[in-house]
Amino acid sequence: MGRALPFLIVLVATLVALIDCLSTDRDDVRGLPKVLWCLVILLLPVVGVIAWFFAGRPLTTEQHAGVASTGPRRRPTKPLAPDDDPDFLRGIDTSRARDDAELLRRWEEDLKRREDEG
Repeated sequence: MGRALPFLIVLVATLVALIDCLSTDRDDVRGLPKVLWCLVILLLPVVGVIAWFFAGRPLTTEQHAGVASTGPRRRPTKPLAPDDDPDFLRGIDTSRARDDAELLRRWEEDLKRREDEG
């Protein structure tokens, strides 16, 4: 087990770096293109992993500002899909309520007209 421990540490670090590289947006990767970072990590496990974590990973907003990061890493906000956007959903609810109110008004007018005729 003692001889396998360094190998296991390098293997786990390589897998973590590779997964982190693959899950990072292409536009956020620093230094090299994402494909080259994956090759560096795989071909040079120790050096590639260290290089990825220090030179390839995206900077957090705290690192951009020069403040030490104490919390979890946050991904930059992306535009929301329409079904996830609360403002869009409120607009749908408002228009639906307007349509329902218009339909109800027409029904009431029709009912009133029928009562007057009968």
